[in-house]
Amino acid sequence: MAKPFSLQPLLHLAIQKNDAAIKHLGKLNQQQQAALTKLSTLQQYRKDYQEKFQEASKLGMASTDLRNFQDFIYRLDQAIKQQENILELATHSVNAGQVELTEAKRKMQSFDTLAQRHIEAEKIREAKAEQKTQDEHSGRFAAFKADEKINDELEGVKHE
Repeated sequence: MAKPFSLQPLLHLAIQKNDAAIKHLGKLNQQQQAALTKLSTLQQYRKDYQEKFQEASKLGMASTDLRNFQDFIYRLDQAIKQQENILELATHSVNAGQVELTEAKRKMQSFDTLAQRHIEAEKIREAKAEQKTQDEHSGRFAAFKADEKINDELEGVKHE
């Protein structure tokens, strides 16, 4: 009978950690993509607003309207900077998640390799045990046949 793999609980844990790292990286990628989308939207909105400002400037505008445009563009610039920081953090998190996944995968593969080696060693051990059993059986059978032959020869000598 094959011995169970003694590190099976650790292999199972490594598989769970690998799966968790995959899910975590997926969430981090989604967050990064959302931050990138939001940044692109803010940048496009600023560009559009800047164009409106330039068009309105050409036609002439009141100083309060000019100040409102400038203030709003300034606030958009601040929001863009903030979103760039958020995107940078998200990118850093994705990179860290990739490292985490690589490490989890490496550990899982290491335990899997040990499990495969254990399975192979058990197959070899079982094959040797089976061969030993067959050799013992063959030896007993050969001894039985040899005894039978000797007995037949002895009976043949008695009948003469």
